[in-house]
Amino acid sequence: MPHVTVLRQRRVGLVLGAGGILGSAWMTGALAALGDHLDRPLGELDLVLGTSAGSVLAAALRCGMSVPELVDHHLDRASTRDGLPEVRTIARETGDGLPPAPLPVVGSPRLLAAALAAPWRVPPLVALTGLLPLGRARLRSLVRLVDSLQARLGATPDHWVPGAPLWVVSVDYDTGRRVVFGRAGGPPSSVADAVLASCAIPGWIAPQVVGGRRYIDGAVASTTSVALLARQTAPRLDEVYVLAPMASHAYDQPLDPVAGVERSFRRWWTCALDREVAAVRATGARVTVLTPGPADLTVMGGNLMDPYRRRAVLERSCETSARALAGAQRAAA
Repeated sequence: MPHVTVLRQRRVGLVLGAGGILGSAWMTGALAALGDHLDRPLGELDLVLGTSAGSVLAAALRCGMSVPELVDHHLDRASTRDGLPEVRTIARETGDGLPPAPLPVVGSPRLLAAALAAPWRVPPLVALTGLLPLGRARLRSLVRLVDSLQARLGATPDHWVPGAPLWVVSVDYDTGRRVVFGRAGGPPSSVADAVLASCAIPGWIAPQVVGGRRYIDGAVASTTSVALLARQTAPRLDEVYVLAPMASHAYDQPLDPVAGVERSFRRWWTCALDREVAAVRATGARVTVLTPGPADLTVMGGNLMDPYRRRAVLERSCETSARALAGAQRAAA
């Protein structure tokens, strides 16, 4: 009797990191390049993990939005008949690039108390967010965006999306613990509430209350949380693509002092990303990381929340990301 070998389809994951409005624009351009590179729609991959701005794109993909639709939506070219609020409307709610004056109240006394009681459990950056005043901005249009998208696909009884996993990362604002909505054991939530929780920038956007607890931006814990894929509780993946708009492996030389400060933080975020990626590669997964290069950074400037640069950032990313993917493919051959 002849021996028959059944070839298993490679299990592929997509990680979409934090990065504000311009990070979202850059990732949208990178997704356009990645969509041409893979053999199936990005929303049908085996796992999609999103943090902050990346959670919006992750939810959109898993709710059936195509990459060309994402591009049109980010460039405000989408039809108004689809019921999706425009990105410029969402940008206005965040303060059009600058945070509205926060409330004169310390953000999380409980988080500060938890950090003092057990400092080894609360990372310093997470603890510092407890000192920030409460953010005032509220992303009502983002709720409408996610709800409209989810209506296309339908919701499961627990208000999540059916099919392969969608993970959305946030941080509990009273304990400092990272939480993953959509993962087994994660807090129950609708997709819209999880995305709002993941996008709630401390001191800028009001914390999102889910199930009686307050949550803030997942980027406080990690700009990508890709290390979650190295844990035994994660699905075993053969290949992972990471889009990390807050990291870079090559830099421009900005004259703007604000951009210079941003690049200093970016180097720190890149070191953290590299450590997390190394942990995932140690599991045997092939990991391809895309980050903005010098040409992208020049267009981005120093404020990732500046909505007026998003068209230029997206268009530049379409070019640079396609070249970066082609280079990664040649290196792996």
